[in-house]
Amino acid sequence: MRKNVGKMDRVVRIAIAVVLSILAYSKIIPSDFALGVYLVAVIIALTGFIRFCPLYKILHKSTCREEPPHIS
Repeated sequence: MRKNVGKMDRVVRIAIAVVLSILAYSKIIPSDFALGVYLVAVIIALTGFIRFCPLYKILHKSTCREEPPHIS
């Protein structure tokens, strides 16, 4: 898997996952939707931690900066 989630995108994803989890845990989001919100939060956080987003791959998008080639 080639990384396609950049640093800022990664931070935003993890922050959104934390906020969603807090909202669900504190019952601000109705309990009917809490399980779905937790699931979305886990998926968003997971894509942030592994730095790969399947949707970005389908859309041929990347927020990673190109690294210059290393010359030996």
